Amino acid sequence: MPQRVGLVVHPSRNVDGPLQALERWAATHDVELIRLEVIGDQRPVSLAPTLKECDLFVAIGGDGTTLAAIRAASQADRPVMGVACGSLGVLTTVPANRVTPALERFRVNTWRPRPLPALEVTRDDGSTLLAFNDVVTVRGGQGQVRTTVHIDGVLYARFAGDGWIVSTPVGSSAYALASGGPLLAPGADGFTLTPLPTHGGFCPPLVAGAKSRLALETAAGYGGARLEVDGQVVDTRIGSVRIALRPNVVTIVDFADDEPLMTGLRRRQIIIDSPRILADDARC
Repeated sequence: MPQRVGLVVHPSRNVDGPLQALERWAATHDVELIRLEVIGDQRPVSLAPTLKECDLFVAIGGDGTTLAAIRAASQADRPVMGVACGSLGVLTTVPANRVTPALERFRVNTWRPRPLPALEVTRDDGSTLLAFNDVVTVRGGQGQVRTTVHIDGVLYARFAGDGWIVSTPVGSSAYALASGGPLLAPGADGFTLTPLPTHGGFCPPLVAGAKSRLALETAAGYGGARLEVDGQVVDTRIGSVRIALRPNVVTIVDFADDEPLMTGLRRRQIIIDSPRILADDARC
């Protein structure tokens, strides 16, 4: 039975319905709710001692809001429940009108943990970052981004273009997929490198093993470039990074009857059947 729940709420979306359901459930079960403050780019501030004592983090909004809760939960080693206000995403598995049943299932321990890895990104100054979806370098203006990629110490490719995306398995269904990268099925161990449009040459997307190490040396043209982590700009100074996959960094609250990933991607028409197949169906 949770005693304290950390709460992250989308800053502008209408979340009154699921928020009120959560508040009623908390009052019924004498559960303390603690609102997590986030800064403007949806990154959580450092956790207060009371937040580190939370038994559960609940995010109400979308996948971006859930990522903010995930960052907080990774500091406290607690699970995250993502509530979708809109279409169900990859991380927001609870529909807005099912908040109370989901919380009850958590309370009586009929949920299942879904561990998520993160990308550990080490920069050339020795600082480290964690990415739960992806880390991206993208050009900021005119000119090319030049990148040299090594995997496990072996040269893979050198390319000039718009930049690159390195994604976790969950993140492979986001920016990387939209850019033509590979989709990692649930349960796959590994991470992906997707070059953004290149200016000549040939460098296909790469699936790296779970224990592989990527080293990327990147130089920007005169238009500059930026480094992004989980969709947020971290720096306009790029340079060299080393990237590895760290397993089991955070836990998502999952249920046996949740919508499968592939079903959700098809429902949202991210994956679409070819017109010939759809025409065959229409004739039946």
